[in-house]
Amino acid sequence: MTVMPLVPPGGFRIVEAGDSALVVEFEDRVDPGVNARAIACARAVAAARHPGVRDVVPTYRAVAVYFDPLRTDLASLGALLEREGAQPAPAGTGAQAPIEIPVCYGGTLGPDLAAVARHAGCSEDEVVERHTSQVYRVYMLGFIPGFAYLGLVDERIAMPRHATPRVKVPARSVGIAGRQTGIYPSESPGGWQLIGRTPIAPFDPTRPRPFLMQAGDAVKFVAIAPAEYARLAGETGTR
Repeated sequence: MTVMPLVPPGGFRIVEAGDSALVVEFEDRVDPGVNARAIACARAVAAARHPGVRDVVPTYRAVAVYFDPLRTDLASLGALLEREGAQPAPAGTGAQAPIEIPVCYGGTLGPDLAAVARHAGCSEDEVVERHTSQVYRVYMLGFIPGFAYLGLVDERIAMPRHATPRVKVPARSVGIAGRQTGIYPSESPGGWQLIGRTPIAPFDPTRPRPFLMQAGDAVKFVAIAPAEYARLAGETGTR
């Protein structure tokens, strides 16, 4: 088996993923600057509207470009990716004001909060304090529509996901998996440690802007009491 070398600092490479996708890979690490390069590259490629390109998907440190091989000039698409991949990270990464998301922690809305506290060797209140004290970066969206992968969680409360996932995780549950945190936009299977729930829907196709978060956004969680959760959930039509 051939093992590809790591991308050097500041570098990139383009690899084929079958006959209808190319992937621009940056440094293999979770880093805001690396992620900013991937997101900027994805936006530039999408804005170019290259004939035959079907979709452009940024991840933590790469960009997948899906195309129709019967309609795409591969040489010109490759040149576009070479040009955009070589661009440095944009200035001002993480400088925007964060999106504030209210969360009711613990109880039936956050059934794993006590387990995370035991893992961290601290109180449940300290877990909440550590989770709400961070400003998180949206590194990518995936899994299901509107699921944003946020990081980085305080190391002390970075509890691994469950060995056996739950069959059903309630919509809008806030979870932790290692140094990632995120919100389940809809009911789905999932193995993250559930510490709370928000009354705000991360994805709503009836809104003018269906996705609450986009790759590159900043996010801050704000703790609310159960009564406030019930009030906001009533206003937004959630439960």
